[in-house]
Amino acid sequence: MNKIISFPHMGSYYIPIKYIISNITKCEILIPEENNKHTIAIGSRYSPSEVCMPFKYNLGNYINALNKGANILIQAGGGCRYGYYAELQEQILKDLGYNFEFINLIQNNHLSIKKLYKLSKKLNPKLNIFKFINSLIKGFLILIYMDKLDDYLRKNMGYAEDPSMFTISENKMHQAYSNSKLSLLKIINIYKQYKHIYHSIPLKNIPRTKILLIGELYSLMDLTSSHNLERTIINQGIEVIRYTNLTYLLLIKKFKRHYLLRKTKKYLKYPLGADGTESVYHTLNHAKQGINGIIHIKSFSCVPEINAMPILSQISEEYHIPILYLSFDGENNINNIDTKLEAFYDMLLSSKLSHQ
Repeated sequence: MNKIISFPHMGSYYIPIKYIISNITKCEILIPEENNKHTIAIGSRYSPSEVCMPFKYNLGNYINALNKGANILIQAGGGCRYGYYAELQEQILKDLGYNFEFINLIQNNHLSIKKLYKLSKKLNPKLNIFKFINSLIKGFLILIYMDKLDDYLRKNMGYAEDPSMFTISENKMHQAYSNSKLSLLKIINIYKQYKHIYHSIPLKNIPRTKILLIGELYSLMDLTSSHNLERTIINQGIEVIRYTNLTYLLLIKKFKRHYLLRKTKKYLKYPLGADGTESVYHTLNHAKQGINGIIHIKSFSCVPEINAMPILSQISEEYHIPILYLSFDGENNINNIDTKLEAFYDMLLSSKLSHQ
């Protein structure tokens, strides 16, 4: 029987993940469909009601993949209680009658490269450590380059003469990086090519409104799980600043823990867990710089971000920065979100006028 691997869908990150897994395992990769109402509906149906939304989306991804023929599922979620969900997800799927192998790559609540190598060696006995490391480097480079381009898009798409030029270029860039046979030189050249394209898109030379987007990582990085909130804000002619991405989570975060606590010691004595400490730090840092507004988003019942919210409100009051809290549970009425955003935009305008 052919080995068909699948993993949870999270925005465009399936591209570098697929690149790495396909090259180190030589197995067929099945990408679940983009998260949608069906994904969350089926995931919620079989999930405990009290678990967070990423659990439910992932379970919906797994069921979708299994129904399409996947027989190996990979879980690599961590950083909070989600790092302990793999066993429960596996049991739920087996209780539903699915026959598959479930691989949890989390160890001590972090992604384990050692576990990934053991899995790859099992599925691809010809793999050697040099090929493994080479594939990891190239996959992570794709990830880093995609995040760099995405950061530029968030900051500038709202001020483009023709915003669709960013969308078209982004789709073409994703297609270019979807080739699993890319060489290191080709990966670098694709980045240089699209960096030039992005920077060549004409921008309006007008005063900018800047919003800091913070909160729970899944809601931030998988745009569909938050009703494309980020693009909705950008389409209002606003610059969006967001720090949470896979480059930060996988390569940078562990080196900044003590720094973040030191910088937020007025408000925090201990880490809040997950990205709660980062939410406090970035809010404080940008409040001091005079950010126009802050939007905090999270999935329903995300404990670290709930713990951060009173501190964020305190900072908002101290620095007179408008802040909006949005929680997504898969059943949100998009009209209610639009109404809250419209009210928030009015707050931003009033705040800007009062500071002039």
